[in-house]
Amino acid sequence: MRILTFDIGGTYVKYGIVNENFEIVEKHKFPTEAKQGGQKLIEKVISIIESYEDIDRVAVSTAGQVDSENGIVVYSTGNIPYYTGMMVKKMIENKTGIPTFVENDVNSAALGEAHFGAAKGFSNFICLTYGTGIGGAIYINNELYKGSSSSAGELGHIITHAGGKQCTCGGEGCYECYASAKALIEAVNKVSDTPLDAFQIFEKSNFEKPEIRSEIDKWVDEIIIGLMNVIYTFNPPLIVIGGGIMNEDYIIDLIDRKIYNRLMDNFKDVNIVRSKMGNDAALLGAAYAASNLK
Repeated sequence: MRILTFDIGGTYVKYGIVNENFEIVEKHKFPTEAKQGGQKLIEKVISIIESYEDIDRVAVSTAGQVDSENGIVVYSTGNIPYYTGMMVKKMIENKTGIPTFVENDVNSAALGEAHFGAAKGFSNFICLTYGTGIGGAIYINNELYKGSSSSAGELGHIITHAGGKQCTCGGEGCYECYASAKALIEAVNKVSDTPLDAFQIFEKSNFEKPEIRSEIDKWVDEIIIGLMNVIYTFNPPLIVIGGGIMNEDYIIDLIDRKIYNRLMDNFKDVNIVRSKMGNDAALLGAAYAASNLK
């Protein structure tokens, strides 16, 4: 079986071929050009599908809240204009005739970690990804918990600071306003002499500056606040955290050193681990789900 799989993010769309052994045998990417809107984006995806031969399934992992049964983006913030309501599955199948599966990106990543990565062997866990925002997925009894409107897992929008910063969701004080990679960059650049991106922040020459280290440590405390809310709500045995910034050992080590001292004793058995599949998790998770289409 050959599954052509797409992972649609706000900046890039990654795609590739996944074989019957769930190996990514080919991988590419192109700019999302999100400002052109959802219609243009899916038309580009369809044009790529049509350039391939011998494709058995199409899998789409995408930003936004997704009704995976019908393959519809039920809600999307303005990052991709006119994406809410997009019937992605129907559009692709009508043009290509290839059975298609569509799922939210963090839910797809959770499936990838559950079947191939850090959560393999766990029937219950929470997945969180830290990037421009914070995405979440809830995995219970070997299944994704989707909620009543296919929107469960919006953990980036739990309120950690009542009446706080304005969020893109329309709310105030959301977790992702304080603990996303974007939030760290904004905080550090208020004290830095030169603009820094997420990876430059952790370069030795920057990381060792006391004013920058202080902002990093405060940011990790914000991560911990949200994690504690998740732990007290779900009492999970495992939390898998991902996003490129989580490759920095300092972050994981500091979370590990601090959080267990703050948790009630009967919640301390939770394991908090880094994503094992990294940027491939969503591609593999969506492909796995697509392979089970009837």
